[in-house]
Amino acid sequence: MSIPFTARARRGMVALTLVAGLALGMSGCGSGGGDDKPDASSSSSRTGGSNPSAQEGQSDDPLAELTGPDGLLLQITSAQRDSGGFVTVNGNLKNDGAQRANVPAQLSGNETEILRHGVSLGGATLVDSKSKKRYYVLRDTDGRPLTTTGFPALKPGQSVGVFMQFPSPPAGTSEVTFQLPQFPAATIQISG
Repeated sequence: MSIPFTARARRGMVALTLVAGLALGMSGCGSGGGDDKPDASSSSSRTGGSNPSAQEGQSDDPLAELTGPDGLLLQITSAQRDSGGFVTVNGNLKNDGAQRANVPAQLSGNETEILRHGVSLGGATLVDSKSKKRYYVLRDTDGRPLTTTGFPALKPGQSVGVFMQFPSPPAGTSEVTFQLPQFPAATIQISG
């Protein structure tokens, strides 16, 4: 086998392992009931015909709503600490404007390693002012950010589920500031 073929195969296996791990992790976060009926908590904040995402067990109100460029609205629906030492921030990115909107490349941040993998939310950070630390989006072994990537152009009213994974602040820290380029900062609560 050639070296380029082996490298592509290895990257494919890393991506497959990452997707399988995330799917397995998300399947354990369900409400335990069947999916036949919507949960009583999934209601009024999901309008405009958007499909529910894999983020179950969330409250009606998002932790934060941030308005960005071109009518983009980021709703942060959960920030969950897990036992592996990570915090996963979930939400929805919605086109709240009247025109078709492209997700700006600036949301990827300015790190060369992240930029080579396309448009992502790799520029997001969590700031723990109590410990005076900033946490950046994690990356896999190939430098890909552990966040939603490959955004389509969003039609007016269309939304897409997003996630970002960060190293976990100390267990005593439950409040952090979420920052994303071109969006205002917001204070969010970490659960778990």
